Amino acid sequence: MRPALLDSLFAPLSTLPGVGPKNAKLFDRLFGRADGARVLDLLFHLPFNVLDRRSRPLIRDAVPDAIATLRVRVVEHRAPAPNRRGPFRVLVEDDTGDIELVFFLNNFEWVKGKLPVGAQRWVSGRLELFDGHLQMIHPDKVMDDAEFERMPAVEPVYGLTEGLYPRNVQKAAQAARGKLPALPEWLGAEALGRFDGLAFAAALKRLHQPETPGDVEPTSAAFRRVAYDELLAGQLALLMVRARMRELGGRAQISEGRLAGLVLGALPYALTAAQARSVAEIRADLALPKRMIRLLQGDVGAGKTVIALLAMCDAVEAGRQAALMAPTEILARQHFERLGALAGAAGLRLELFTGRDTTAQRRDKLARLVSGEIDIAVGTHALFQDSVAFRDLGLAVVDEQHRFGVHQRLALSAKGEAADLLVMTATPIPRSLVLTYFGDMDVSVLDEKPPGRSPIDTRVIPLERLEDVVAGIGRALAGGARAYWVCPLVEESEELDVAAAEERADALREFFGAAVGLIHGRMKGAEKDAAMERFQRGETQVLVATTVIEVGVDVPEATVMVIEHAERFGLAQLHQLRGRVGRGAGRSTCLLLYKGPLGETGRARLEILRQTEDGFRIAEEDLRLRGEGDVLGAKQSGAPGFRLARIEVHGELLRAARAEAEAVVAADERLAAPEHRALRLLLWLFERDAAVKLLEAG
Repeated sequence: MRPALLDSLFAPLSTLPGVGPKNAKLFDRLFGRADGARVLDLLFHLPFNVLDRRSRPLIRDAVPDAIATLRVRVVEHRAPAPNRRGPFRVLVEDDTGDIELVFFLNNFEWVKGKLPVGAQRWVSGRLELFDGHLQMIHPDKVMDDAEFERMPAVEPVYGLTEGLYPRNVQKAAQAARGKLPALPEWLGAEALGRFDGLAFAAALKRLHQPETPGDVEPTSAAFRRVAYDELLAGQLALLMVRARMRELGGRAQISEGRLAGLVLGALPYALTAAQARSVAEIRADLALPKRMIRLLQGDVGAGKTVIALLAMCDAVEAGRQAALMAPTEILARQHFERLGALAGAAGLRLELFTGRDTTAQRRDKLARLVSGEIDIAVGTHALFQDSVAFRDLGLAVVDEQHRFGVHQRLALSAKGEAADLLVMTATPIPRSLVLTYFGDMDVSVLDEKPPGRSPIDTRVIPLERLEDVVAGIGRALAGGARAYWVCPLVEESEELDVAAAEERADALREFFGAAVGLIHGRMKGAEKDAAMERFQRGETQVLVATTVIEVGVDVPEATVMVIEHAERFGLAQLHQLRGRVGRGAGRSTCLLLYKGPLGETGRARLEILRQTEDGFRIAEEDLRLRGEGDVLGAKQSGAPGFRLARIEVHGELLRAARAEAEAVVAADERLAAPEHRALRLLLWLFERDAAVKLLEAG
């Protein structure tokens, strides 16, 4: 049960004064809450800027292009001539000069009522110079003395949605501040000192009622305090889940590496030092009587799949089974084919599980899996359906971890008694994001590429040169090359993405005829596989695609990658797409086509790709330019992005939060000690459900 102390924060936003049914629906849309926005959602909706109304000069001292708040007398109304369109002007003055207030309104009576001739008023807004004379167009505020006394000198500016006005959000936020209860302090004196001693509620209030423009900056004490609390809640939750997973116990899977040795003998190359290090780390984990929860991250083409196979060999040699789960059917099928050739050298029995199996095929595979006739199951999310049972699953491998939620990865590992878990990602992840998303795991990093990979020549080309690009592709095809052509993201709409891809494929067929294939996310699994196989066999030489080919697709003969409207993609995504070429010995080229003019950020993003193939450097730059949600596709996948903290700004706070969380969980895993009870409130406040369930379970 949620503590009663927090009930006022989880109350519907419609319970606040001034938030009627119409505005409540608009707030629901603003916060993306189909189940209804809560007071907490508004309190966590921080201002992104302010209007600074502290400047209150005399008219003679006022400067153009700045916000000023002036005390004036109303001198004259200057209505447009009868039957003439034009603004209504009001001349106002103080003892040092005069200015005109300009209103482009039809409702002149409202202006006259707010600014009667002879009255003293306060006006606030941006001053402009017109024909050598100061004017203020549509003042933001027209106030009498009593209203002026209530005006915030520094006014918060919030993100809005259509139909919701600044005053609606400001008024509701003011009411929400009054709902903040007196919360016990969960930080120690040392941590509090980092934030000028500000309590959580006091920090939130200062952010919504800033005294200076600096108060809403991410580097301010108030912003850092609430960011730290959110980061601490996240790290506590991850470590508590990890502790519970460890607590459930594991089974030692001891092998001499005999099967892995047979696979290594069949490899046409030696492992890199990074691969050998990762194999040793995983083997050591498997041999311990506690569960392995390990992330294997490596750049495009760093050789993760081989590591996974060697780990699965060890599990099978120890008398158990293994499973490899991939996010798409294409990838699952590709893993099955690639692993099959190597696994055969060790006598391993592999089987593929996808949603396309017939009822009879599925029944047969499930029977062989539960009897132990299958050593390694490869498949999509079909692997963690209730009907799938293993004789003794010892190792679950999850490919492209960020495409799956934490519950899905745990569901697969739960198929076996204390099964070990290895998750892999080809998206190089900045260290701060590893802690954020994978803080419940140990980490192995592949930071070298296998020998024989040639560098990729990356070029940035304006779309106006499309004809030159097509001609260049023609020359490459004549020399036997194969090329990918990736179509742009269109307004986050898969239907429009598909239309763009179909249109591009038709246009290229006018030049290259039947050599052009097409693949996109709306095709059925069998159609996608067939299109991919035609390209792999060389029956088609150009594969036009949406980003469905982003991850893992491996055709060593493909040496050209064209990415249309590259400015619409994230850096990490562009790097992933580029990694589809350069996988063989042939010289590879990546052409980034952009539509100009490019802004400074857009140019910087494409330039970094041109300069380097180091995925980790690219990922750090992507984080700096776009923020953590975009880098890992978290906004699409529902991964645990942050509402307050900004990892690109608050990285050092994350490390401090991690250290504090580790110390707390090591000393008191259930947060039962009196000095840790307040941390339970923190977990509820930031809705860290998995950790809260552990608390409730005892």
